[in-house]
Amino acid sequence: MSLVKSDTPGTLIGSGRVALVLEYNGGRYHGWQSQKSGHPTVQQSLEAALSKVADHPIEVVCAGRTDAGVHASHQVVHFDTSVTRTQRSWVLGVNSNLSCDISVHWVGNVTDAFHARFSAKNRRYRYIIYNNPIRPALYNREVTWNYRPLDEVVMASAAQCLVGEHDFSSFRAAGCQAKSPVRTLEFIDIRRFNDFVILDIQANAFLHHMVRNISGVLMSIGSGCMHEGWVEEVLNSKDRTAGGVTAPPYGLYFVHVGYDGGDIPQVELGPSLIKPYYLLSQTNR
Repeated sequence: MSLVKSDTPGTLIGSGRVALVLEYNGGRYHGWQSQKSGHPTVQQSLEAALSKVADHPIEVVCAGRTDAGVHASHQVVHFDTSVTRTQRSWVLGVNSNLSCDISVHWVGNVTDAFHARFSAKNRRYRYIIYNNPIRPALYNREVTWNYRPLDEVVMASAAQCLVGEHDFSSFRAAGCQAKSPVRTLEFIDIRRFNDFVILDIQANAFLHHMVRNISGVLMSIGSGCMHEGWVEEVLNSKDRTAGGVTAPPYGLYFVHVGYDGGDIPQVELGPSLIKPYYLLSQTNR
């Protein structure tokens, strides 16, 4: 990801509402949201870095909160500030105050009506499964390892019953605070690239642990432990206890947020780990 060509690094940004795009490796963080416990979070780190550059306290709002261990290749936030800095100063200044596992790629002014969370039309995740009998040493916290052979064709077929508007109570965490379990899943695509099985999913919004719970059910089906119709049975039960285990967070990436208008730059979907496979097969939507 890089700054979009239409942006001029010397352009003054600030004195109002500002949007920011960043990526991060969530491996050592206790999720996105700041916590009273004091455990390190992405939000806490970003706000501290922004506050140094702005020289006043900054609070940010994100498009989608991620859990502990979950990564993002295209997270969008907004914040309000009374100061102006050049785009270059915001990007390089904030990054110089962040650890190497968080990186800001773009900053720009947006209207006061823009809201990183409530203006979003949809969100997109990718879940990366390393499907090999031997556990990976490289990327071991960037992918989820499944040693059982997975049938990605069966997984993709089974998943299609989830597309559309449904009550996803069976796929939400017990502590999920969403007022309604109803979500509209726009598509779910599952493909294999050598030893990588990649689940690509987009919805208007997601419940807590929803993608990981769906992934856990589909891996059980893909490995032959459960039959293809099980995912629909789980969905219709509206009971989380019917859905099996929650898949690990390591292979989950927040990769895109959709907004009306062109305020936020669009980039090739991540994570960079799998970009060569998608570019070669031309499977980007």
